[in-house]
Amino acid sequence: MKEKRFEATAVRMISRRMMLAGGGVLALSACSGNFEDYRGPEVTRVMVFKGRRRMYLLNDDDVLKSYLIDLGFAPDGPKMVEGDGKTPEGRYIIDRRNPNSDFHLSIGISYPNARDIARARVMGKKPGGDIFIHGRGPRVSTKGEMPDWTAGCISVTDREIEEIYAMVRNGTVIDIYP
Repeated sequence: MKEKRFEATAVRMISRRMMLAGGGVLALSACSGNFEDYRGPEVTRVMVFKGRRRMYLLNDDDVLKSYLIDLGFAPDGPKMVEGDGKTPEGRYIIDRRNPNSDFHLSIGISYPNARDIARARVMGKKPGGDIFIHGRGPRVSTKGEMPDWTAGCISVTDREIEEIYAMVRNGTVIDIYP
């Protein structure tokens, strides 16, 4: 008799745990509308060509995806100091993620590096920071509406940043060319 009661109690406990876990999964999936699942080839490098307003996601030498981009409001030349409206140039690393970005989703670029800090210091200025690849969010609805409108970041559509956020991992190299 004790064994049957124990078994019934164990089944109820397992059922409750499964219901709680299932509820948790449902709650998370309801909140995860911005997140995609990517199962394709690893993105090993991101290349940005500022002059062409193009960004490429690569697996070794193969281009996986290509995007039209918007840049900082004064895009010509490398970022030198905080507030200059320029997008950095050089080699950086994708180093962080922000699922709560004001611009839908964002992934961080490791600007400033030691060279950027030294260059700004010589000028007696701060190099700035918080450079991201991000969506447009509620501020900008379509491409071309406000070309090169960011403070120095790289912008794509909200739909595109969802894809990029899923594909590009922290630690991925990003090369930004003039």
